[in-house]
Amino acid sequence: MNYEDLGYAKVDHHRAKRTGVGEVIYGQSKTPEQVSGIVSAMHSNGAANILITRLDKDKFDALNLPCEVTYHQLARIAVANPAPVERHGKVVIACAGTSDLPVSEEAAITAETLGSNVVRLYDVGVAGLHRLLSKLDELEDARCVIAVAGMEGALASVIGGLVSCPVIGVPTSIGYGASFNGLAALLAMLNSCASGVSVVNIDNGFGAGYQAHMINSVK
Repeated sequence: MNYEDLGYAKVDHHRAKRTGVGEVIYGQSKTPEQVSGIVSAMHSNGAANILITRLDKDKFDALNLPCEVTYHQLARIAVANPAPVERHGKVVIACAGTSDLPVSEEAAITAETLGSNVVRLYDVGVAGLHRLLSKLDELEDARCVIAVAGMEGALASVIGGLVSCPVIGVPTSIGYGASFNGLAALLAMLNSCASGVSVVNIDNGFGAGYQAHMINSVK
């Protein structure tokens, strides 16, 4: 059988063989016991670098795991049974402001855990464009750029007009009233006039990190 039925979850042990990346555990809304059970099943099947996303500190502290685990509190990501990976290429993560750091770190830790080299350019939003332009050499050397921004979400369009590689826009829920919890940034990024910009859902740093790693891994 290609999966293991735990009653509350069917653990997909063959996902890594199909897609190159093992199953990722979405920690939000799962109990510590459920997360622990899924990790234990994956670990007993030989899985390493098991990603657990959206895991708050209290839930992490309540886990009972059979292996070592590394917790990244800002990103709310844990990596169970961590193992060395040979990193390649270059993914740049450009973050508009300090308030966007949790989403940016979720993307960064995801891409690094999967095997990409990651360069972080933080607090380089369009309100001070010189900060971004001073890092133009890093942007031009990337195989993929992740642009994380709330408010009006303009950063993705600006970067899309500067680089020749794919740009992944990540709208965040940061902003004042009419930003509608990230909807304004989402629509701005979807309507970008810069070619080569794709967009993931609001606050979806994991999805952006995963997609950037796939782009970075293309031979």
